Amino acid sequence: MHRRQLLDQHLADTLRLYVLTDRGLSRGRDDLSVVSDAIEGGATAIQLRWKTGPLTEAVRVGRELRRLCHRRGVLFVVNDRVDLALALDADGVHVGVDDLPVRETRVLVGNRMIVGYSPPTLAAARAAEDDGADYLGVGPVYGTSTKGDAGEPVGIEQVARIAVEVGLPVVGIGGITAAGAGAVVSAGAAGVAVISAVVGADDVRAAAQALRLAVDQALRARK
Repeated sequence: MHRRQLLDQHLADTLRLYVLTDRGLSRGRDDLSVVSDAIEGGATAIQLRWKTGPLTEAVRVGRELRRLCHRRGVLFVVNDRVDLALALDADGVHVGVDDLPVRETRVLVGNRMIVGYSPPTLAAARAAEDDGADYLGVGPVYGTSTKGDAGEPVGIEQVARIAVEVGLPVVGIGGITAAGAGAVVSAGAAGVAVISAVVGADDVRAAAQALRLAVDQALRARK
């Protein structure tokens, strides 16, 4: 198997259940306890999503999460902020259309971390691959109120299209629950990314377990 294929397969395995933090949805629970419970339930990747608040606090929280993730062998990614990702020595950074472009992000981080991107179109997904992205977050698959700028649902058809046409692991995101996760993976996604389905759940660990089970079952059925 080609080295790039080996790298992609290893990355795909770490993207099965990708949980994004959100203080506004966590019911007053602190980020560290929420992430710890999510990992106990089977999360394979954690993204620090920091939309508001001082960066000094983001650095403090990020360092705690990074230590936890590394102890548990879980991927630690920072959303949007390349500077914060570099300061935290994160495993990766995820950027979107309004953030630093993929090419410039790759120049800054070099090979020290992976780069994720949220492509609005198939053409943008192809361009991101050429510019150095390592994986793609495609969505919103279903309707979601978590991200106000997410746009209209693209459906699992867009996940399938990009998974076939672009040679990078794809993660579905947007309104995904345990009931819908299997269909996203069956469409070709390496895994699912979730916010409210885990962070806002009554039982974070149980919610993560249910999602991970659905993803793993769909991956086994795809082989």
